[in-house]
Amino acid sequence: MSIQQNLVAGVCVAIGIASVGVSLKAGIDHFVDRDRVVTVKGLAERNVAADYVIWPVTFRVTGNDLGALYQKAQTQSEEIKQFLISQGIKAEDISQGTPTVQDLHADFYGTNLPPERYRMEMAVSVATNAVDTVLKAMSNQSELIQKGVLFTQNYRTQFSFNGLNAIKPEMVEEATKNARSTAQKFAEDSDSELGKIRRASQGQFTIYDRDSNTPYVKRVRVVTTVEYYLKD
Repeated sequence: MSIQQNLVAGVCVAIGIASVGVSLKAGIDHFVDRDRVVTVKGLAERNVAADYVIWPVTFRVTGNDLGALYQKAQTQSEEIKQFLISQGIKAEDISQGTPTVQDLHADFYGTNLPPERYRMEMAVSVATNAVDTVLKAMSNQSELIQKGVLFTQNYRTQFSFNGLNAIKPEMVEEATKNARSTAQKFAEDSDSELGKIRRASQGQFTIYDRDSNTPYVKRVRVVTTVEYYLKD
């Protein structure tokens, strides 16, 4: 091989090495850029009205004759049903539970027995999506007290919200926007530019009472976690 040929070959090798070096440098810079990320969380919350309620209207009667006691309980149960219907609750949304009886003398230890031996408890339950109607009826329960109905508090009224699917998309969008806003602020503070989303995950939706005094108002909450690329 001549000197000229050796020179040409050497130049080609040098150019090749330089090209590889430039490619490697670009690849490393690209890797470093893609390795710079920021992970943020976005929150979305909303107050919603409960759209379903289960209201157990529980009461009790006492006496010494079981037969008469049962008739008294049935009479009061019917009075409760008529009251509920008069308040605008549909008859098909009302059901009557099985009565329970307690022998107060059998469970009593001592000489001063209760004057009435038996105590019977019964529940008339309402299950409906007419939450406002139920709330109105609950505020008018004194009408039944005036008729001699003795209420008990053995069962808690349950309010629930079943319309989550209708608000899910908007809340996820809101949470994602809030996450991006936080990431954008971080990028600006670090003299960086916010890139594309690397990965994202949506947390579970949670529904709970807004407070203990208004269980018919629910708080819906969701948190999304988003990871963004950062670049100079």
